[in-house]
Amino acid sequence: MKSATGLTGSGSRDWFIQRISAVILAVYTVVVLGWILFHGGFNFEQWFGFMMTLPMKILSLLAVLSLVAHAWIGMWQVFTDYVTTRQMGPSASGLRLVLTSAVIIAVFAYAIWAIQIFWAN
Repeated sequence: MKSATGLTGSGSRDWFIQRISAVILAVYTVVVLGWILFHGGFNFEQWFGFMMTLPMKILSLLAVLSLVAHAWIGMWQVFTDYVTTRQMGPSASGLRLVLTSAVIIAVFAYAIWAIQIFWAN
């Protein structure tokens, strides 16, 4: 029986994706915090103007997709490590399915919502 793994079917690829996604999220955080620090006292129009530029839309999209991948891989690892029949008995498989489904639905909904916010304009 083949064991399903996180996102790519390979633990090393999942590890690599999680590291790349962490770097993208760190860059996004630095860019946004840097803008805030250099534009103290900004208003909504300035913030909107900054976030709706094409480079920020692209970086925001990359950040959202990175967050989705990072969260999915991390939660999958938590569920497979800690929601086991060894620790929880036979009900663990059903609980893991419910938790995994909830995470999939949540990250999908958040991704669609974020894409809609940035690209609907």
